[in-house]
Amino acid sequence: MKKIFIIDYGYGNLFGLKKALAYAGADVVVSAYPADFSGAAALVLPGVGAFGEGISEFEKRGFKKAVLDAFFSGKPLLGICLGMQFLFDKSYEFGEHAGLGIISGEVKQLSVQPGTFCKIPHIGWNALWPPDGKNSFSGHLLDNVTPGSQVYFVHSFVGYAASAADVLANTRYCDSVFPSVVCKANTFGVQFHPEKSGAVGIQILKNFISLL
Repeated sequence: MKKIFIIDYGYGNLFGLKKALAYAGADVVVSAYPADFSGAAALVLPGVGAFGEGISEFEKRGFKKAVLDAFFSGKPLLGICLGMQFLFDKSYEFGEHAGLGIISGEVKQLSVQPGTFCKIPHIGWNALWPPDGKNSFSGHLLDNVTPGSQVYFVHSFVGYAASAADVLANTRYCDSVFPSVVCKANTFGVQFHPEKSGAVGIQILKNFISLL
Protein backbone atom coordinates (compact mmCIF):
# COMPACT_ATOMS: atom_id res chain seq x y z
CA MET A 1 0.00 0.00 0.00
CA LYS A 2 1.23 3.52 -0.81
CA LYS A 3 2.25 5.50 2.25
CA ILE A 4 0.96 8.86 3.43
CA PHE A 5 3.47 10.78 5.54
CA ILE A 6 2.37 13.18 8.27
CA ILE A 7 4.92 15.97 8.72
CA ASP A 8 6.03 16.22 12.35
CA TYR A 9 7.54 19.65 12.96
CA GLY A 10 6.34 19.89 16.56
CA TYR A 11 2.92 21.48 15.95
CA GLY A 12 -0.20 19.40 15.44
CA ASN A 13 -2.60 16.73 16.62
CA LEU A 14 -0.46 13.90 15.27
CA PHE A 15 -1.96 10.96 17.18
CA GLY A 16 -5.59 11.81 16.38
CA LEU A 17 -4.75 12.58 12.76
CA LYS A 18 -2.81 9.35 12.27
CA LYS A 19 -5.67 7.36 13.79
CA ALA A 20 -8.26 9.06 11.54
CA LEU A 21 -6.19 8.53 8.37
CA ALA A 22 -5.67 4.87 9.24
CA TYR A 23 -9.41 4.48 9.87
CA ALA A 24 -10.03 6.03 6.44
CA GLY A 25 -7.82 3.35 4.88
CA ALA A 26 -4.36 4.90 4.66
CA ASP A 27 -0.97 3.42 5.45
CA VAL A 28 0.32 6.25 7.62
CA VAL A 29 3.83 7.22 8.71
CA VAL A 30 4.67 10.13 11.02
CA SER A 31 8.11 11.54 10.28
CA ALA A 32 10.23 14.43 11.50
CA TYR A 33 12.83 13.89 8.74
CA PRO A 34 12.40 15.50 5.29
CA ALA A 35 14.71 12.90 3.76
CA ASP A 36 12.00 10.29 4.40
CA PHE A 37 9.52 11.99 2.10
CA SER A 38 11.00 10.66 -1.13
CA GLY A 39 9.14 7.44 -0.30
CA ALA A 40 5.82 9.17 0.35
CA ALA A 41 2.88 8.92 -2.03
CA ALA A 42 1.29 11.95 -0.33
CA LEU A 43 2.01 14.40 2.48
CA VAL A 44 -0.20 15.77 5.24
CA LEU A 45 0.81 19.05 6.88
CA PRO A 46 -0.99 19.49 10.22
CA GLY A 47 -0.71 22.43 12.56
CA VAL A 48 -1.98 23.97 15.77
CA GLY A 49 -0.69 27.28 17.13
CA ALA A 50 0.65 30.61 15.91
CA PHE A 51 1.83 31.06 12.32
CA GLY A 52 5.17 32.74 13.03
CA GLU A 53 6.42 30.19 15.54
CA GLY A 54 5.10 27.29 13.50
CA ILE A 55 6.57 28.32 10.14
CA SER A 56 9.90 29.12 11.81
CA GLU A 57 10.15 25.61 13.25
CA PHE A 58 8.90 24.11 9.98
CA GLU A 59 11.65 25.85 8.00
CA LYS A 60 14.33 25.23 10.63
CA ARG A 61 13.72 21.48 10.32
CA GLY A 62 14.10 21.60 6.53
CA PHE A 63 10.51 20.89 5.52
CA LYS A 64 9.97 23.86 3.19
CA LYS A 65 11.88 22.39 0.24
CA ALA A 66 10.28 18.96 0.72
CA VAL A 67 6.77 20.41 0.63
CA LEU A 68 7.45 22.65 -2.36
CA ASP A 69 9.03 19.72 -4.20
CA ALA A 70 5.87 17.70 -3.50
CA PHE A 71 3.69 20.50 -4.88
CA PHE A 72 5.71 20.98 -8.08
CA SER A 73 5.87 17.23 -8.69
CA GLY A 74 2.10 16.90 -8.37
CA LYS A 75 2.27 14.76 -5.23
CA PRO A 76 -0.97 15.11 -3.21
CA LEU A 77 -0.61 17.41 -0.21
CA LEU A 78 -3.18 18.23 2.48
CA GLY A 79 -2.72 21.17 4.85
CA ILE A 80 -4.87 21.17 7.99
CA CYS A 81 -5.70 24.25 10.11
CA LEU A 82 -2.34 26.03 10.60
CA GLY A 83 -0.96 23.74 7.89
CA MET A 84 -3.52 25.17 5.47
CA GLN A 85 -2.45 28.70 6.40
CA PHE A 86 1.18 27.86 5.60
CA LEU A 87 0.11 27.34 1.96
CA PHE A 88 -0.57 31.07 1.48
CA ASP A 89 1.83 33.90 0.61
CA LYS A 90 1.98 35.49 4.04
CA SER A 91 0.35 35.81 7.45
CA TYR A 92 -0.28 38.84 9.65
CA GLU A 93 -0.57 36.89 12.91
CA PHE A 94 1.67 38.64 15.48
CA GLY A 95 3.63 40.45 12.77
CA GLU A 96 4.19 39.62 9.11
CA HIS A 97 5.51 36.19 8.16
CA ALA A 98 6.14 34.63 4.74
CA GLY A 99 4.33 31.42 3.87
CA LEU A 100 4.96 28.83 1.17
CA GLY A 101 3.28 30.80 -1.62
CA ILE A 102 1.49 27.79 -3.08
CA ILE A 103 -1.88 29.53 -2.92
CA SER A 104 -1.98 33.27 -3.63
CA GLY A 105 -3.50 35.14 -0.73
CA GLU A 106 -2.99 36.26 2.85
CA VAL A 107 -3.77 34.99 6.33
CA LYS A 108 -5.63 37.54 8.46
CA GLN A 109 -7.57 37.53 11.71
CA LEU A 110 -11.16 36.41 11.48
CA SER A 111 -13.37 39.48 11.81
CA VAL A 112 -16.60 39.53 13.81
CA GLN A 113 -18.92 42.35 14.80
CA PRO A 114 -18.06 43.76 18.26
CA GLY A 115 -20.68 43.20 20.93
CA THR A 116 -22.17 40.06 19.38
CA PHE A 117 -22.21 36.56 20.83
CA CYS A 118 -19.53 35.56 18.32
CA LYS A 119 -16.14 35.12 19.93
CA ILE A 120 -12.58 34.77 18.68
CA PRO A 121 -11.24 32.12 18.48
CA HIS A 122 -13.91 30.39 16.43
CA ILE A 123 -14.34 27.06 18.22
CA GLY A 124 -16.92 24.40 17.43
CA TRP A 125 -19.00 22.91 14.66
CA ASN A 126 -19.87 24.91 11.56
CA ALA A 127 -21.07 24.25 8.03
CA LEU A 128 -19.33 23.92 4.67
CA TRP A 129 -21.05 25.65 1.75
CA PRO A 130 -20.21 25.77 -1.96
CA PRO A 131 -18.97 29.21 -3.03
CA ASP A 132 -21.10 31.60 -5.11
CA GLY A 133 -24.41 29.97 -4.21
CA LYS A 134 -23.76 26.73 -6.08
CA ASN A 135 -25.88 23.70 -5.24
CA SER A 136 -23.01 21.24 -4.92
CA PHE A 137 -19.28 21.13 -4.31
CA SER A 138 -16.72 20.92 -7.08
CA GLY A 139 -13.33 19.34 -6.56
CA HIS A 140 -12.51 15.75 -5.67
CA LEU A 141 -11.76 16.43 -2.00
CA LEU A 142 -15.44 17.13 -1.31
CA ASP A 143 -16.96 14.23 -3.26
CA ASN A 144 -19.95 12.76 -1.38
CA VAL A 145 -20.01 15.71 1.03
CA THR A 146 -23.39 17.42 1.27
CA PRO A 147 -23.58 21.23 1.37
CA GLY A 148 -24.27 22.28 4.94
CA SER A 149 -22.25 19.40 6.42
CA GLN A 150 -20.78 20.28 9.81
CA VAL A 151 -17.07 20.11 10.61
CA TYR A 152 -15.02 21.13 13.65
CA PHE A 153 -13.05 24.39 13.79
CA VAL A 154 -10.52 25.85 16.24
CA HIS A 155 -8.90 29.02 14.86
CA SER A 156 -8.58 32.79 15.06
CA PHE A 157 -6.96 33.44 11.66
CA VAL A 158 -8.06 32.57 8.13
CA GLY A 159 -6.37 32.24 4.74
CA TYR A 160 -8.12 34.45 2.18
CA ALA A 161 -7.39 33.28 -1.38
CA ALA A 162 -6.71 35.94 -3.99
CA SER A 163 -8.52 33.89 -6.64
CA ALA A 164 -12.05 32.54 -6.19
CA ALA A 165 -11.00 29.60 -8.37
CA ASP A 166 -8.85 28.31 -5.48
CA VAL A 167 -11.82 28.13 -3.06
CA LEU A 168 -13.81 24.87 -2.87
CA ALA A 169 -15.91 25.70 0.19
CA ASN A 170 -16.78 28.64 2.42
CA THR A 171 -17.99 28.85 6.00
CA ARG A 172 -20.00 31.63 7.65
CA TYR A 173 -19.25 32.71 11.21
CA CYS A 174 -21.69 35.45 12.22
CA ASP A 175 -21.12 38.28 9.74
CA SER A 176 -17.92 36.81 8.26
CA VAL A 177 -17.60 34.38 5.36
CA PHE A 178 -14.22 32.73 4.97
CA PRO A 179 -12.62 30.02 2.79
CA SER A 180 -12.71 26.71 4.67
CA VAL A 181 -11.41 24.48 1.83
CA VAL A 182 -8.90 25.62 -0.80
CA CYS A 183 -7.14 23.85 -3.64
CA LYS A 184 -4.31 24.39 -6.12
CA ALA A 185 -3.67 21.41 -8.42
CA ASN A 186 -3.13 18.42 -6.09
CA THR A 187 -2.58 20.58 -3.01
CA PHE A 188 -5.52 21.07 -0.65
CA GLY A 189 -6.07 23.04 2.53
CA VAL A 190 -8.82 22.69 5.12
CA GLN A 191 -9.22 25.22 7.93
CA PHE A 192 -11.10 22.72 10.10
CA HIS A 193 -9.87 19.48 11.67
CA PRO A 194 -11.10 16.46 9.67
CA GLU A 195 -9.79 14.13 12.38
CA LYS A 196 -12.29 15.75 14.80
CA SER A 197 -15.17 16.06 12.31
CA GLY A 198 -16.82 12.65 12.53
CA ALA A 199 -18.12 10.91 9.42
CA VAL A 200 -17.75 14.02 7.24
CA GLY A 201 -14.09 14.36 8.18
CA ILE A 202 -13.45 10.69 7.45
CA GLN A 203 -15.12 11.04 4.04
CA ILE A 204 -12.84 13.97 3.21
CA LEU A 205 -9.78 11.96 4.26
CA LYS A 206 -10.99 9.03 2.14
CA ASN A 207 -11.30 11.38 -0.83
CA PHE A 208 -7.73 12.56 -0.29
CA ILE A 209 -6.46 8.98 0.01
CA SER A 210 -8.20 8.05 -3.24
CA LEU A 211 -5.92 10.48 -5.11
CA LEU A 212 -3.01 8.06 -4.65
